[in-house]
Amino acid sequence: MKLWKRNAVVAAIVLFVCVAVYLNWSYQKEETNVGKTLGQAALVSSRTDDPLLPAASSAPGGEPTASAAPTTTASGYFASARLNRQQARDNALAMLQDTLSSEGAEETAKQDAGAAIETLAASTVSEAQIENLVVAKGYADCISFISDAGVSVVVSATENGLQSADVARITEIVTGETGVPASQITIIEAQG
Repeated sequence: MKLWKRNAVVAAIVLFVCVAVYLNWSYQKEETNVGKTLGQAALVSSRTDDPLLPAASSAPGGEPTASAAPTTTASGYFASARLNRQQARDNALAMLQDTLSSEGAEETAKQDAGAAIETLAASTVSEAQIENLVVAKGYADCISFISDAGVSVVVSATENGLQSADVARITEIVTGETGVPASQITIIEAQG
């Protein structure tokens, strides 16, 4: 009996992770296409004012070179965290779906698994919405995690650090999306 409950929870989590990854992928795809389209003409002369494209400088032979090599920053953390979240949800969803498709499972176990899948899907959508709204408020990147204990939000570091106005703005977004009280919201600034 405990095994099917665990499987149901895991399957629900996996479903939410899948939806979050898809939403993140589609958002990142749009962002990538914008930079390529806007920067094509500027790359010909190796000069650009496009903030989405890396700055270029000329080497001694007149060849354009990138001014800085790519480095792992906070954005690497966000990509890794999204991947880990997606993998965990995929595993959970697989277990929940196994429970639903199992012929030997009790009807209550199947109902619990279905409810867990719905909860996982709702959490995934809420997390994606929180992340999109936080990024829309001007933060470079964001990832959120919804659990029974509350909501955790990790935002990219700002120039002046996370101020009380930033915390209030993010808390308002999370509370509006989830209904979770401010006392159960944790906001963390990722250092890059």
